[in-house]
Amino acid sequence: MVTKLVILAVIVLGVIAVAQLMRVYELSSKLRNKEEGEISNRDNRFNANMMLIFMVVLFGGFIWLMLKYGWTGRGDAASVHGREIDWLLNLNFIIIVAVFFITNALLFLFAFKYVKKPGVKAFYFPHNNKLEMIWTVVPACVLAVIIILGLKSWNQVTDEAVPESIRVELFSKQFDWTARYSGADNILGKFDYKLTTDNNELAILTTATLDSAIYQMEFGAMGINALESKLNDSKLMMIPEEREKMMTDLGRKEMLVRLLYQMKGRHDAKLDAQAWDDIIQKDTLYLCKGKEYEFNFRSKDVIHSAYFPNFRAQMNTVPGMTTRFKFTPDTSTEEYRKYKKNPKFNYVLMCNKICGGAHYKMKMIVVVLEKKDYMKWMESKKMETFKDKYFATVAPAADITPEGVVDGDTTQVAIPAN
Repeated sequence: MVTKLVILAVIVLGVIAVAQLMRVYELSSKLRNKEEGEISNRDNRFNANMMLIFMVVLFGGFIWLMLKYGWTGRGDAASVHGREIDWLLNLNFIIIVAVFFITNALLFLFAFKYVKKPGVKAFYFPHNNKLEMIWTVVPACVLAVIIILGLKSWNQVTDEAVPESIRVELFSKQFDWTARYSGADNILGKFDYKLTTDNNELAILTTATLDSAIYQMEFGAMGINALESKLNDSKLMMIPEEREKMMTDLGRKEMLVRLLYQMKGRHDAKLDAQAWDDIIQKDTLYLCKGKEYEFNFRSKDVIHSAYFPNFRAQMNTVPGMTTRFKFTPDTSTEEYRKYKKNPKFNYVLMCNKICGGAHYKMKMIVVVLEKKDYMKWMESKKMETFKDKYFATVAPAADITPEGVVDGDTTQVAIPAN
């Protein structure tokens, strides 16, 4: 308590001292018959000299910081196109730094050279067409070059990948990432949000997942049958608002199940194979050094942003649409650890959009392996496909019933593996 009082007293006394000094300055100015707004030639020269000193300190500090902490602090890119992105970014920095030194040098030098001098009248310079043209055309030409180079790089990154590229889907939701590899056929299975269930989080489209979604929509714990039973139960007392909410939910599910039956009628079972061999991977994304990847992005809830800082790649993931980019990692995790002199370093996939309260933890470790190690890892995943992990048993059925088993062989009821 005593310490706080002492600090408060020092602050109050300091304010009083500053106020008294200002008062002394005002009185001294009056004794010298000098107005407050009147600046002497000596003061002008002092300020002009201080401009030069400030310029030297400013430029010196800027250069020291660049030498101390590096050009940008990003570290080397770990992908083929990332090096092109770095080149383009460095070009931007060179232009910006050059303009910074030129404009600030002119600012401080002009303040020194054209300081007010006794008897010298300032020259009024209202307009100059030549100068206007120079500082309009030159920046426009520089920006045009930067924009053209940027669009060229952007088109290369977002263009369709070559057939040999590995297709991977990154599914984002609050607050994690899920990767889906395209499997042996290198084709990602189709998806539809209406198929989202507990055992099909990515809403992958197959005959079995269609049947499973229909079954859960009609006979699940909160399905159509359960809602109708509650609404028709005369012994169950509900307030009007609760009943209205339940009826709205029932109407939506009835519409949704009709759409699912329409999808089922149009679905080609031959496409199931494209989805069954897909590999779903959480926590860690494994990539092969020197292999091109095409990433497709989806979002379940809000806008996220897939950001690979070391690969210089970023793309928004938007609900209701698929976005994509491609890159080729050219430095393995072990090689980058040696470069960084950090045995614990890992590449990472982060979300670069503030997507909610737990945004800070939405990241996924990325491991780049040599080709031999990557092929070994893929071999270990052959028995962990989408079908193996989530739909290990598929029972034949002609129609879907609450029991899930009827005679016939025209459709399939999926029984989750877990």
